[in-house]
Amino acid sequence: MGPGGISNMTEGAITVAKAADHRRYEAYTALWSEEDLSQLEGKIGPIERIMRPEVEKPVELLELASSSSVALLVVGDPLQATTHVDLQLQAAEAGVPCSVIHGISITGIVTGAIGLSNYKFGRQTTLTYPYDGGWIATSPLEVIGMNRAQGLHTLAFLDLDPTGAGVGDQRPMQPKDAARSLLSMAEKLREYSEEMPADTIFNQMKIDSIKKICLEISSLMVVLCSDMGTPNQAIRYLSVSELDNAAKGGLHCLVIPAELGEVESEALQRWTKE
Repeated sequence: MGPGGISNMTEGAITVAKAADHRRYEAYTALWSEEDLSQLEGKIGPIERIMRPEVEKPVELLELASSSSVALLVVGDPLQATTHVDLQLQAAEAGVPCSVIHGISITGIVTGAIGLSNYKFGRQTTLTYPYDGGWIATSPLEVIGMNRAQGLHTLAFLDLDPTGAGVGDQRPMQPKDAARSLLSMAEKLREYSEEMPADTIFNQMKIDSIKKICLEISSLMVVLCSDMGTPNQAIRYLSVSELDNAAKGGLHCLVIPAELGEVESEALQRWTKE
């Protein structure tokens, strides 16, 4: 489907979706606005929303697709998420033909829009909400720290689902939520980084990167990318502490830069103002 509405959806995708007997909109890895979905329905026909369980255990989808054509509508590029690759494999195992219409991906939009070299990006990650009881995964901050230690920028997606179940009640993480998650991760990592084994060069590098990023977390500079690919697109270069007062929006992601080249540094300065 691409990001941000029908204008970013390829002609090929629209043609295939319109010709399908059934259309299912996967609404848990990313979202379109209700207005954009309504506009799409007016162009291609009725769309039924499905969530994580229907895609990860696609018995009904595959049964439907065995006797009719089914278009699974996915925001962005459909094969960016492992879930959709797994669906391909399950379809092949069930003998159900499956083809992919690729779309515009947020990973391509962000790197070009903000002005950082896409050659210098490391592993991607997702900032999650704390779960019941306050538990929070620290692996996203560990990924950011290790990327920075290697001179690599990080693209961090923001969670859509406070429950983690992927069954509905989506609430896209806002900048304030992202700041709180990062600070909570840093606090948790400080507690147990001293107990981590330093028995290999890699583990020592990991410990050093964790200590460094935890030390500078509040002043860490990030690029806030909001509603990319839509008329409301906004980019801000600010610190983690400043995220607390950043404008709300629909869907956000963060880029955490590593050491910047001269051109990259100049490019990011464009986004220091509202």
